[in-house]
Amino acid sequence: MFGRPPIEERIAARQRELGELKRGTVFPHGPAKLLFFFSIGVVVITHIIALSMYFVDAGPGR
Repeated sequence: MFGRPPIEERIAARQRELGELKRGTVFPHGPAKLLFFFSIGVVVITHIIALSMYFVDAGPGR
């Protein structure tokens, strides 16, 4: 469309430019790694806070 190759060909060309992944690298994209660890951290912290509120807070009527 409009003189551009199809999306499949553009993706294949981009993957050829990147080459093979190095052994042991999970996140070749830096911002993806940052976002992943930030989101895992938020989940862990919210779980710790929720569990501490559940076990420490006596609640009403106690």
